[in-house]
Amino acid sequence: MAASNLKQYIIVYLNSKKYGINIKYIDSIIFMQKITRVPGAQDYFMGVINLRGEVVPVMSLKKRLGLPDEEYGSKARIIIIRPEPQAACVGLVVDQVKEVITLEADSIEKMSYDESDEKAQFNAGIGKVEDDLIDLLNISAITRT
Repeated sequence: MAASNLKQYIIVYLNSKKYGINIKYIDSIIFMQKITRVPGAQDYFMGVINLRGEVVPVMSLKKRLGLPDEEYGSKARIIIIRPEPQAACVGLVVDQVKEVITLEADSIEKMSYDESDEKAQFNAGIGKVEDDLIDLLNISAITRT
């Protein structure tokens, strides 16, 4: 099987639902830490953190996707994403990071959606893993402000 036919995703939980993030975008995964609020930012931006001397904006992935934004527990993590090779990093807060899975191209169903529905553009497809379906996130659409 051609390696180009395989994609790896990290499985994260938001409000007990599974989502997949293509690992090619992930710079690092860190524990929750103090996030400094930024006045006037969009409501899904939680603020900024200092990561190894770099100021990184952090967003609530739940709020960005239009999900109920409940309290984060001890398993919450900030996933540091680099949407493009030369782009600045962005942090995405998730409830839990679970595992890395490998999907073949034919186990990913593309979704058709209404171009005017901004939230629908956040979905890059549905991954089929055994009997499970996982929403695959469109990181470039999510991090576009």
